[in-house]
Amino acid sequence: MNRKILLNCDMGESYGAWRMGDDEHAMPLVDQANLACGFHAGDPLIMLRGVALAQRHGVSIGAHPSYPDLQGFGRRHLACSPEEVTALVLYQLGALDAFCRAAGTQVAYVKPHGALYNDLVRDDALFDAVLAACAGYRSGLPLMTLALADNSRERRLADAAGVPLLFEAFADRAYLADGQLAPRRLAGAVHHDAERILQQAVAIARGEPFADIDGKPLQLQADSLCVHGDNAESLAVLRRLRAHLDAA
Repeated sequence: MNRKILLNCDMGESYGAWRMGDDEHAMPLVDQANLACGFHAGDPLIMLRGVALAQRHGVSIGAHPSYPDLQGFGRRHLACSPEEVTALVLYQLGALDAFCRAAGTQVAYVKPHGALYNDLVRDDALFDAVLAACAGYRSGLPLMTLALADNSRERRLADAAGVPLLFEAFADRAYLADGQLAPRRLAGAVHHDAERILQQAVAIARGEPFADIDGKPLQLQADSLCVHGDNAESLAVLRRLRAHLDAA
């Protein structure tokens, strides 16, 4: 198995008295933590604690910005202009990085969340807007984006902006034939069976084909593998996947 692939998890997605995920137990199992920045989840205290927890376990911290959609958990598509997207990404990135700097570290990469993440696959102007935020905030700040069957478009746009890319695949999501994530409204779009999640994760880590939502083979080249923190099976899968990767 290719041990070079990293494990990441969306974290810091609690808000006030509302709790999501098991960050305390998941953090030691991952390499990268995508911390919510307040627009879909997370609040100042959650961000402060998330940064401290990541530092405690030597985990790289990524900003996880979204559309301003707290009620919809960032999963609703909002009609934001490219200029607005650049601004809202910078705003959230700066907020999380303030906590990082106070703790003696910094945001290591940016991974958009939810509907914004998915919109980047289809909209060049929005992709450019997020690239502009990364490039404007700090030279060399990477953007984590979806690993597709063909990422030539993403490479071309990122090269023009001078922004490094990290390609991400998902262990617990079903895929369309082109490598896009199956919309959550479709039956079977999210895997809940631990064995299936593990099998897909191992196949991606090895660079081997796995079944898309129609059962056809799909092969992706990814730098990082995500297991969602809000999936009930995530912690069990993370433990088993970490063991697989460490034993390889």
